[in-house]
Amino acid sequence: MNQQEPIISVSGLKKSYKNHEVLKGVDFTVRPGKIFALLGSNGAGKTTTVRILATLLHSDGGTATVCGYDVAQQADHVRRNISLTGQYAAVDEVLTGRENLRLMGALLHLDSNQQRAEQLLESFRLTDAANKRVSTYSGGMRRRLDIAMSLMGNPQVIFLDEPTTGLDPQNRLAMWETVKEMAAAGTTIFLTTQYLEEAEYLANHIAILDQGTITAEGTAEQLKTLAGTETLEQAFLTIIGETGKDWNHAYTN
Repeated sequence: MNQQEPIISVSGLKKSYKNHEVLKGVDFTVRPGKIFALLGSNGAGKTTTVRILATLLHSDGGTATVCGYDVAQQADHVRRNISLTGQYAAVDEVLTGRENLRLMGALLHLDSNQQRAEQLLESFRLTDAANKRVSTYSGGMRRRLDIAMSLMGNPQVIFLDEPTTGLDPQNRLAMWETVKEMAAAGTTIFLTTQYLEEAEYLANHIAILDQGTITAEGTAEQLKTLAGTETLEQAFLTIIGETGKDWNHAYTN
């Protein structure tokens, strides 16, 4: 894909649950090979947005494309190019780390299944534990294995929905480095997180979702300048506390 063209493009995205309007017209783009962070309070619609982009949920209006494919009309094509890791590691605890990876490769019909599994075990610092059952892994190791499994098929885009929830500080820092390495290798990362320092450290571009729309976006520094604050946390609280003000979305990725 052309590096100048968005790998994710969202326009006027809407979603309601019964009488509750969660997304009221969301717009943003994500450039290839970047780390994009979507911030918002609990219930703001971050996971709903991710589920729509990952073709797990239908929107009520608007359009969204991922890797050039419409998420509603070309869902199969989208799924072949993405991977999704949620808040809880989806690994088989009875199997070893290596067996989990090879099982995923078999499900994806990969020709280089074993070779790819060994590459990922090394990249995610799991080689020493490769033959141990996942039930013996720490929370950080399970999370690393979960993300490694999501990369078996070399996806262009990986959605990380609050990937460090429940991890201790040491494992959170290790996960941050893993995410940085994935982006450096060319994978586009779409991140939702409740940790503002995580977004500030990782993301090339940040969008704030509040009351169903993107209220402001830019780099961490740009958002702090926009809100006139010293920290991203202060900027976030200022922006969501003054929803309705024209923050004018001055910065685009």
